[in-house]
Amino acid sequence: MPHFLHKTLTPVLTLLWLSGLSGLVWAQAESPAEPLDGENGRPLAIGEFRPKATLKVRETNLTHAKFPVVDDHTHFRYRLRHSPEQLDDFVEVMDRNNIAICVSLDGKLGADFDEHAKYLWTKYPDRFLIYANIDWQGDGDPEKPETWACQRPDFARRMTLELAEAKKKGASGLKLFKQFGLGYKDADGSLLKIDDPRWDPIWKACGELGLPVIIHTADPAAFFEPIDKTNERWEELSRHPDWSFYGDQFPSREELLAARNRVIERHPETTFIGAHFANNSEDLGQVAEWLEKYPNLYIEPASRISELGRQPYTAREFFLKYQDRILFGTDGPWPEQRLHYYWRFFETFDEYFPYSEKVPPPQGLWYVYGIKLPDDVLKKIYHGNAAKVIPGVEEKLKKILTNQAAP
Repeated sequence: MPHFLHKTLTPVLTLLWLSGLSGLVWAQAESPAEPLDGENGRPLAIGEFRPKATLKVRETNLTHAKFPVVDDHTHFRYRLRHSPEQLDDFVEVMDRNNIAICVSLDGKLGADFDEHAKYLWTKYPDRFLIYANIDWQGDGDPEKPETWACQRPDFARRMTLELAEAKKKGASGLKLFKQFGLGYKDADGSLLKIDDPRWDPIWKACGELGLPVIIHTADPAAFFEPIDKTNERWEELSRHPDWSFYGDQFPSREELLAARNRVIERHPETTFIGAHFANNSEDLGQVAEWLEKYPNLYIEPASRISELGRQPYTAREFFLKYQDRILFGTDGPWPEQRLHYYWRFFETFDEYFPYSEKVPPPQGLWYVYGIKLPDDVLKKIYHGNAAKVIPGVEEKLKKILTNQAAP
């Protein structure tokens, strides 16, 4: 049992808390052996809570997007493990859902990039684009960060050369994972700093090469807060305690986002895409300030309709105002049902529906509401903005649409 659960759940006391309920429910267990299943008046463990909505509201069961989609945030290496059968299956899902192109963010570099390209492009050359990744560790010892490639004086120069080579092979951008700032270590054992000047040549080179940089910085706000009765994602964190970044061993969320923003500001000629709505979907007012301040910043909603959909009025106003700065992303490939929830969120005014097929839902015990964007805005977000920002999208999209229109 994670250490914080010992403090929160005792043999005689169970705290039941759920965002959106009218209050806190406290229950006294008669004995440690009594099942916390909620049956026959017994207390209920929050991990067993499976509420069924009794609302009778409109349900628009969309099975495909209204317009062709470019999913700019997918992980085909890590989710499909280079299985040819799973790739075939998901291309069929793409066809059914009107997803024209997926951008895999797992390309890596060198021979790894070649392997991933062979996997995606041998059979489906027009349906996928690939981003490269920086190899901070190289051939260094994982347990000895002082031996990592990023500690060498020529690291940034070598990375720029490798990125140029990756572009020749067809790479469309660079992806930075959240371990950059929260996991990768410096020589002294401290975490690598996102805005360290040592990395500036890499960001500059991306601008010169025309490679957008999609960067995952920090994580949801709840992951940086104490895991206690006030944390609205307590249930999720109780299942994944390793997702918590609360404590002195990590930089604050504000520090991480500020460091990322300094990089964006220092490199105005480089296009940056803030993954997961710039990882601040809980505060769209601040995201709006960033978009106003940094004209080279774009954002995308992968794995964040769970947050956006519980603030539908604010979210819709935001999407309408910044319709030229938002791309589409899912963080997939996901089961088909989850894709249907994306279409429902963007295309309907449906109320109170799931954002995930999982039970319990993966990010918060709540439902979401649709924002029904106008067609012209949908087209921009589904594919138009990606065609402007991501190399290769426009060419592949035209080819796909031409083939679809052919008799």
